[in-house]
Amino acid sequence: MTFPSSSPPLLQALAERNYHEPTPVQAAVLEHAAADRDLLVSAQTGSGKTVAYGLALASTLLGDAERFERAAEPLALVIAPTRELALQVQRELSWLYQHAGARVVSCVGGMDPRREQRELGLGAHIVVGTPGRLRDHLERGRLDLSQLRAVVLDEADEMLDLGFREDLEFILEATPVERRTLLFSATLPKAIVALARSFQRNPFRVEVASTEGGHADIEYRAMRVTPREIAHGVVNVLRAVDAPTAIVFCNTRESVRHLQGLLLERGFLVVALSGELSQSERNHALQALRDGRARVCVATDVAARGIDLPGLGLVIHADLPHDAEALQHRSGRTGRAGRKGISVLLIPPSRRRRAEQMMAVAGVVPVWSGPPSADEIRTLDQQRLLESPLFEEEPAEEDVAMAKALLAERSPEGVAAAFAKLYRQRLPAPEDVTDPGSAPSRREPGPGGRSAGREQRHEASSGGGLWFRLNVGRNGNADPKWLLPMLCRRGGVTRQDIGAIRIFERETKVQISAAASDAFADAVRGTAVAGIRIEPAGGPGQGHVAEKRSKHRGPPRRHKS
Repeated sequence: MTFPSSSPPLLQALAERNYHEPTPVQAAVLEHAAADRDLLVSAQTGSGKTVAYGLALASTLLGDAERFERAAEPLALVIAPTRELALQVQRELSWLYQHAGARVVSCVGGMDPRREQRELGLGAHIVVGTPGRLRDHLERGRLDLSQLRAVVLDEADEMLDLGFREDLEFILEATPVERRTLLFSATLPKAIVALARSFQRNPFRVEVASTEGGHADIEYRAMRVTPREIAHGVVNVLRAVDAPTAIVFCNTRESVRHLQGLLLERGFLVVALSGELSQSERNHALQALRDGRARVCVATDVAARGIDLPGLGLVIHADLPHDAEALQHRSGRTGRAGRKGISVLLIPPSRRRRAEQMMAVAGVVPVWSGPPSADEIRTLDQQRLLESPLFEEEPAEEDVAMAKALLAERSPEGVAAAFAKLYRQRLPAPEDVTDPGSAPSRREPGPGGRSAGREQRHEASSGGGLWFRLNVGRNGNADPKWLLPMLCRRGGVTRQDIGAIRIFERETKVQISAAASDAFADAVRGTAVAGIRIEPAGGPGQGHVAEKRSKHRGPPRRHKS
């Protein structure tokens, strides 16, 4: 299947970018029945929706013409929830409409509003922005929407979740009534449907099923590391790849905290996501990633489930995933909407066989190597400096004036050396790392520097201690991944004090060491947090009625935690 009939300059741009077949959402919005109508589209991030609405707008903005007339008041407005997404949309629409002579201007929070005012004053065919900044320009009379032919609401559900409803309504009410309105959202909850009813006219509805399978645009790399250099390997991979946004996965929240601290110490803009964070803390962390205040997220699998970050180009597995499904889920955070992504597994020698088996099950064929060396990163830094877009942009008048003043007082070599020094100072220093090759390793700490064998020691206490019962089981999604930290927090014990964990259909039994059981019992007595009660139990067997019922569902899970 090829792209349906569209504007020739856009087809030329697609061909130059090797877009030969439309994604499902692109094909849907280009159907004859959707032409020139309002659109209500449910599609996930990574489905190619930016190009989809770019193509859908062509007939409205260009008609039969192949080039725009001189830019004046904007013809189209695209509203996105975050700075990163808005800038990404601006870049994509710029290349898509380049042969049509389009001028695409961004207006986003965190950027210089005076520069945006100047850009708007020069005219624009398409304006892309965030709700708050667009409203600010409207209120100050800097943005004229009187000639607008189309509005796009990108990731509308997220804009409502972030509290932008009032700003959206203010902006939409300032647009011409006869405009087209294209609303794109990952989901279509009641609030989105209500918004569509208020501002759309008989929209053509498109629902594109999410595909969480393998991603062909992900490059897998397997890197040999010594157990004690996993954290240093993470530093060097982040520096070598230099992705706009990256996620580093760890298996425990302790490892998340340790690695986040190490990366902060070295100068990375980093946030953490783990099960101990409140929803508010989680939202702040995600927003920092989306608006560019952070570029690295260190996370556990549970905390990172379901998140989509525009511009995510790198996934690092500091801890090996538990299975092939987890590997695919983690890696699938990148490589979306035709963009390339990189998934890096850091593998100590003792885990190589397990990693190879996991990747074989997942159908992954990685490129093997050692971690990037400090010298390789320094070479990359020099190359990136020489290729910096700063040298291609036309300098502002104040920058030219400052350059002349510097050259009047200093030699060109001195100014260039100072510039290079400033460039290097803003970058985290690379670490000295070694390539262990295929040498075996007897001990394997995780990225937090602790032995990965700790979980096996929990079962060692099963010969003694007291049993406690929790009123949550398989029917409540009980899982050692969140039970362990919850028990430690509620009972004031350490993981070494927790023995066997046995999960039944309606309840869970946990063994606490004899030395800690009295204090644990006192701490949890008479309390219930999030509806979960903990009370003494007779033993590990299935004497409880609920446990007897669970026999019909198969044997209980015995967790060696």
